[in-house]
Amino acid sequence: MLINLHIVNLALIDEIDIDFSEGLNIMTGETGAGKSIIIGSIGIGLGGRFDNSLLRDTEKDGLVELLFSVDSRVAGLLEEEEIEVEDGEVLISRRLVNGRSVNRINDKTVTVGKLKNVAQYLISLHAQHEQRTLLASSKHLEIVDSYSQDIADLKQKVKAAYSDYMAVSEKLEALCLDETERAKRLDYIRYEINDIESARLNAGEDDELEELYKKASNSREVAELTSEALQLTGYDTDGSAGNKISRATRVIQSLNHVDEGAQDLLNMIADIEGLVSDFNRQLSEYAASMEFDEETLRSAEDRLNLINTLKARYGHSIEDVLATLDRLKEEEDSLSSFEETKQKLEKELELQKSKLEKASAKLSDSRKKAAKALCAEISDAMKELNFNDVRFEMKFEPLGKFSANGTDKAEFYISTNIGEEMKPLVDTASGGELSRVMLAIKSVISETEDTPTLVFDEIDVGISGITAEKVGNMMHRLGESRQVLSITHLPQIAAAADTAYVIQKEVTSGKTITGIRRLDEEGRVMELARLLGGASITDSVISSAREMINRN
Repeated sequence: MLINLHIVNLALIDEIDIDFSEGLNIMTGETGAGKSIIIGSIGIGLGGRFDNSLLRDTEKDGLVELLFSVDSRVAGLLEEEEIEVEDGEVLISRRLVNGRSVNRINDKTVTVGKLKNVAQYLISLHAQHEQRTLLASSKHLEIVDSYSQDIADLKQKVKAAYSDYMAVSEKLEALCLDETERAKRLDYIRYEINDIESARLNAGEDDELEELYKKASNSREVAELTSEALQLTGYDTDGSAGNKISRATRVIQSLNHVDEGAQDLLNMIADIEGLVSDFNRQLSEYAASMEFDEETLRSAEDRLNLINTLKARYGHSIEDVLATLDRLKEEEDSLSSFEETKQKLEKELELQKSKLEKASAKLSDSRKKAAKALCAEISDAMKELNFNDVRFEMKFEPLGKFSANGTDKAEFYISTNIGEEMKPLVDTASGGELSRVMLAIKSVISETEDTPTLVFDEIDVGISGITAEKVGNMMHRLGESRQVLSITHLPQIAAAADTAYVIQKEVTSGKTITGIRRLDEEGRVMELARLLGGASITDSVISSAREMINRN
């Protein structure tokens, strides 16, 4: 539920905090006090328009924050949206800075689109224009679909069947090019296949060639360096290390003949001579292995150029190029055996079409059954809202094509008077009727709708008297299963509140400011008396107000 609404620098609001309660929260206030700003602020928090024209002081930032408490079910849904929930609370924040809005959910910066996706799990706002959107014919099937879990399961099956049908249909469409285009495509595919096959590629050979090319490119420098090292450490010149160490070995041998105590020295010089000899042998072998002729270098370079050209055309690696070759061969086979492939795809398309038709028919039957029950419940709810002679039903027509949502086109029809023909809802309902119809629908589908908080704006448009009292009673019942927020100017609706607030406008330091406060029991009585009596609040009016509250 919505725990707190914090607004800063918006329209007539300097800064306010509103703590909301469970059940039905009703806000009242005189005309022009700023009631619409409160609902408008909630709309901003849910991703609505937020620009400088809405600010009280354009030199300061604007801020709207909505703090929600959520249960484990909603927390799980938010985690799927990559929103972490701590201590069962979610804070949505929108700050307008230098004409740009900064959107955060639990201190994580998000896009407006992300914010809207998250908000749908937390709160549902129904202002006058949202009512018309909700009741537009394009939304009517959604209302029926939300009424039955069986429909949700069948919709998934239709969606899967439609996906399979479209996949085969697209393959067939791609295959059925005209003969000239097909021949062109086949020639081009065969050219590409030959282009790849003629290279006789082997996986990993480009890495081997890169290494070979690197060695061959450096072979001249390697030869010069190894030759210099052999001259310094070998036996070809008198001054080389190998010759000098050999002479030193013979000297130590003579020393050992003179004094046997020099044996350790003889052993050490012998080891050194052996190491130098082994080093020179390995160095000679290394030098030999690094000898490349110009033909080898040129061959490696040409092969690498060919491989890199193919990788540029068909993939980032030899493996990608070979995978492309496999796909090209499949397409070649398909185009070469056009008639056979076409017949197979047509047969498969008919099979998928049959599956889709059956799934769509089951979905349509389930929708019609659910729509009948739903419309009956909505009719009963509307009678509670003083639509005494109402008839309410849904009419189905074939969509005329397959879709992922089935083959139904449906619309609510209504008649509110005896002898009046049924007409489309959106063409006949007045503003006040539309509000009550929407409330009736919400009261019926509230058990299947998971949004924990409902906000109603202008729910009392065009109604009064006993109708208003019935609207208040129904909203109070809605508040028993979820949090409901609404603004009203009618005492009958205000009397049904579990928690009441008054929105007031006052002048401070020469500026008009809108504020809001929560009413205690006596405050509720006096505010209800104001709604009943206007400027003249007598004892009898106060008594009537107290009686209205006690009845609820």
